[in-house]
Amino acid sequence: MAELNDYNRKEQPNWCPGCGDFSIIAGIKKSLVELEIQSHNVVLVSGVGCFAKLPYWVKSNGFVGLHGRSLPVAQGIKLANPKLNVIAFGGDGDGYGEGGNHFIHACRRNVDITYIVHNNGVFGLTTGQYSPTSEKGRKSKSSPLGSFEKAINPLSLAIAAGATFVARAYAGNLKEMVEIIKKAVQHKGFAFVDVIQPCVSFNHSYSYYNDKICYLGEDYDSFNRLNAMEKAFEEEKFALGVFYEEKVKLK
Repeated sequence: MAELNDYNRKEQPNWCPGCGDFSIIAGIKKSLVELEIQSHNVVLVSGVGCFAKLPYWVKSNGFVGLHGRSLPVAQGIKLANPKLNVIAFGGDGDGYGEGGNHFIHACRRNVDITYIVHNNGVFGLTTGQYSPTSEKGRKSKSSPLGSFEKAINPLSLAIAAGATFVARAYAGNLKEMVEIIKKAVQHKGFAFVDVIQPCVSFNHSYSYYNDKICYLGEDYDSFNRLNAMEKAFEEEKFALGVFYEEKVKLK
């Protein structure tokens, strides 16, 4: 039986106080324990960014690689040993910028791994440059006149590319985030979860997101791909939950 202490390390994370990464790492450990997955059967894979240190502070197997390259490594690990529970991590810059091409092809390839992206709308590690999910017009050290690019829509991109599980969670709601992560880990196929989180040092606070989130209703049909795509394009609120899931029979 898995226990939380099985995943705890003595070392403490050095993220900024209030960072959403603290909630996400707690959610990962809690999800694995509730699913009764032993730590030696887990591999956590990351790239470069504030989020990428997560495998350092979880007592399990881990791999920290190059910027935007967590997905090819994670897929290779899963193909080499299908019995392992492989969870890859990205950031909105790392995953949708440097790793954008890998993301698209991982969606259509449908290898049985989970991909969790820490989405705070900036390159937090390098002091707040705008990222692929930054709102148009965002001013930063690298864009003093405001960014001129439209933000990427990760959910619609994943659905269009063929991902068989697409969800969005919020780091400010640990209980709901854990339930979404558990569903992603249990999904047979490529499971993608975009986790909205504040960057309290260089971007929006919890109060900003608290006013903009809502949850998909109980009557929402997550097996309807066209409906999921339409929902992903809604911009007034950040809808949270499982947008799309497809029952997959792996070969």
